Amino acid sequence: MSPNTAVSADDRAKRISELKPLINKYQVPSNATAMRQVANSLGPYLLLWSLMYLALQISWWLVIPLAVLSGAFLVRVFIIFHDCGHGSYFSSPRANTIMGFFCGMLVFTPYGQWRREHAAHHATAGNLDRRGVGDIWTMTVGEYQQATSLKRILYRVMRNPLFLFVIAPVYMFIVGQRIPSRNAKRSELISIWQMNMAVLAMVSTMMFIFGVVPYLVIQLIVVTVGGSAGFWLFYIQHQFEDVYWERDQNWDYVDAALQGSSFYKLPKVLQWFSGNIGFHHIHHLSPRIPNYNLERCHDSHPMFQDVHAVTLLSSLSSMSYHLWDESSHRLVTFRQLKRAA
Repeated sequence: MSPNTAVSADDRAKRISELKPLINKYQVPSNATAMRQVANSLGPYLLLWSLMYLALQISWWLVIPLAVLSGAFLVRVFIIFHDCGHGSYFSSPRANTIMGFFCGMLVFTPYGQWRREHAAHHATAGNLDRRGVGDIWTMTVGEYQQATSLKRILYRVMRNPLFLFVIAPVYMFIVGQRIPSRNAKRSELISIWQMNMAVLAMVSTMMFIFGVVPYLVIQLIVVTVGGSAGFWLFYIQHQFEDVYWERDQNWDYVDAALQGSSFYKLPKVLQWFSGNIGFHHIHHLSPRIPNYNLERCHDSHPMFQDVHAVTLLSSLSSMSYHLWDESSHRLVTFRQLKRAA
């Protein structure tokens, strides 16, 4: 669909209905597959914590690599949490809620609050007029040029890789997720305080077992590794040069999924640790497809494969793109903006 082409509600509904037969069978959860994934994700994660407890009696040089590996498995735990939030992981809504809450405790994220915000992200991704919920702050060139000097500095700081992939994840998971937003509904407040109590119980227990300082150091390493990897995956899913952004009247759900969400073509081992979330264009096309069915759906039709693939190497250049240029319909760098000016 060409840029600046108005999209009617009927057109949107028609495009989605045409795609339904292609994706319906992949939306059916497999409880057996889900349980195998729980075993090979939560099992090693909990085992690694046991090994770290034993390694503490020997040397920190053994603990640190185990903590880093735990951070990698924490990404898979978050993917399970994520799918439960979409109601796609198990066939039972109750099972999704129970597993989602437990995984939410391990990733320090309130299940109910996150589920609402992430649903808003799926409904608004790529929509310039509905930014601000569950996404990374992205300004247009015009907004940046009209911003005050202080706001420009703040924006540059928040788009800096050190802040975005190290400081922000640690703050978000350890502190930010503990605090309700101003417009939080009663159900979200309950979700946050329930999770806060569960996290407090878990942290207190682990401090008693490991000792206060050892536990805090280990948990900080795990959260930093897992959170940084998670933030990077989320960033690259919607921040690449020819990504899709449109104003509300021109925005189209299917285009936002297939053009505004990346196909992150990772090496198999990284694809496994990231829970297939690199097939993000498929996930945005249908959040009801569990992660263990994303690749099969991607391989099922040429239309799903005819998207721009982002590789591990090419994704590194995305760190330099910060502003959306509405005239050229692409993300641009600060340097390109300065050169154009």
